[in-house]
Amino acid sequence: MLKGKKILLGVSGSIAAYKTPILVRLLKKEGAEVKVVMTEFAKNIVTPLTLATVSQNPVYTSFFDPETGEWHSHVDLALWCDLFLIAPASANTLAKMAAGMADNLLVAIYLAAKSPVMIAPAMDVDMFHHPATQNNINILKSRANHIVLDTEEGELASGLTGKGRMPEPETLLEHVKSFFQKKNSLKGKTFLVTAGPTYEKIDPVRFIGNFSSGKMGYAIAEVLADRGASVILVSGPVYLPEPVSPNISLVQVTSALEMFDAVHNVFTNVDGAIFAAAVADYRPANFSNGKIKREKNTDISLNLVNNPDIAAEIGKQKRPHQITVGFALETSDMIENATQKLYAKNLDFIVLNSPNEKGAGFGTDTNKITIIDKHNNIVRYELKTKKEVAEDIIDYLEKFIKK
Repeated sequence: MLKGKKILLGVSGSIAAYKTPILVRLLKKEGAEVKVVMTEFAKNIVTPLTLATVSQNPVYTSFFDPETGEWHSHVDLALWCDLFLIAPASANTLAKMAAGMADNLLVAIYLAAKSPVMIAPAMDVDMFHHPATQNNINILKSRANHIVLDTEEGELASGLTGKGRMPEPETLLEHVKSFFQKKNSLKGKTFLVTAGPTYEKIDPVRFIGNFSSGKMGYAIAEVLADRGASVILVSGPVYLPEPVSPNISLVQVTSALEMFDAVHNVFTNVDGAIFAAAVADYRPANFSNGKIKREKNTDISLNLVNNPDIAAEIGKQKRPHQITVGFALETSDMIENATQKLYAKNLDFIVLNSPNEKGAGFGTDTNKITIIDKHNNIVRYELKTKKEVAEDIIDYLEKFIKK
């Protein structure tokens, strides 16, 4: 399955580094080409000679060879790989990655990496549960193209028992194989994603809007692109970096009417659509060309009219092979209200969340969702980063497509 895949293995100074020669042999047996970069401390646990022998490639430990002066380009190594697997990732290395430090070759490569990054933390139980480590892990989880594996529970080098163990080499191999299997799972498919808020202008300087950050929609677009799909991302006004994936085409709009037109123009040619945008329900009936002046002791009223329900309108046009997914932000009678929207908009499934849940809703880096589909299945998920939530949504989408 891994034939021809280029895997760069980063080994940091955790005692779990002793497992890496077995991991390299397993990757090689599956047909992967493996190169290894190590931190200085990792060399105290497993020798470069051992890893060079099993990988059949030189092992990189510093920016240059002190005897010959040969430069080991972190950029060349970063561009070489299809996957940068950091296993084990010590607490120290996680902190450097989260902070953007580049004081050794491994983390310098990380900062230059264009490939997805898979991270296997490994440390003692108290270090793993420390708020600083958990914060660093959450920062890395939130980044595009990052996969942070969960640690296992068991006996640790300190003699304590708990979470912090790196998965065994056989388990890491399965994670790598699963990654490459997913990498092309949606190749040849095209999806439309809407994201962010819409702004409905009152006058040249004022608008009606909402607090949507666009983070959920952008994460969904990135996961679709990671799995090989072509993505048309129709985004309202957000303060997020533009997606870097060549698989994502960004269409920027401001108002609900502009978003409706952009969606309507492309929907015929897509395999499905995920409506993650928080579209304003209403817009001012009249737009003032000049700034509305404040008159002392005088109230003003805005006459509002309905905006089109984009998901519902598109649901009327949907063809049998197309799948549509909506979002419902509810504060009461949540399942009932979301289910009504599911059928009213002719959706295949709907993603329900609530601002009442701590860590969910607008502007956060996490979300807690429930998926309801048209077959009356209800699946509840725990609080996760929006990147992980996006993975869950696209996993569900893939299963749904196969039905």
